[in-house]
Amino acid sequence: MLDKLLSELVYTIRTARSGDADLLPPIERSAGELFRSDPDLAWIADGEVQTVETHLGFIANNAAWVAVGPDDTPVAFLNGEVIGGCFHIWEMSVHADHQRQGLGSKLITAATHYALAQGYHALTLTTFSNVAWNDAFYARLGFEVIPQKQLSDELSQILAEEAEAGLPAERRCAMIMTLTENGK
Repeated sequence: MLDKLLSELVYTIRTARSGDADLLPPIERSAGELFRSDPDLAWIADGEVQTVETHLGFIANNAAWVAVGPDDTPVAFLNGEVIGGCFHIWEMSVHADHQRQGLGSKLITAATHYALAQGYHALTLTTFSNVAWNDAFYARLGFEVIPQKQLSDELSQILAEEAEAGLPAERRCAMIMTLTENGK
């Protein structure tokens, strides 16, 4: 209990800055280590992560947030962009040493506030189904799986591109959290 209280005091969510970009790929790499626990997905832990240049693009568009410790060093991030009138989350990663501290939830809250302030009606993302720290995590936050026949053209295209890149299509899904003026 004390650890949880302390962790809530030392982490801050802020907009990502260009100086953070070099620190974000190692966070994604560390977060990817979780996939080693699933033999069918273990290869992802050694796969590519977003480049510094990709992060700089999200940062330049004011669509990236980081969780930082007391020394202002990022330990987690979320980035996205507007796709089809929704704020689409491309990646959210929390360094393995800082997981289970509520940082993912806090980053989603930051993205939700941003989306509402910009007038977007929903957050979307694609993720793995039947992986506890993916679809189940997002469902607890209010996201719902979008049935295949209800996917927008944009989300269908993203899932198709992920499959072309080697992600198993049968284990991927798109999710949505509809936003209201009062939040989720």
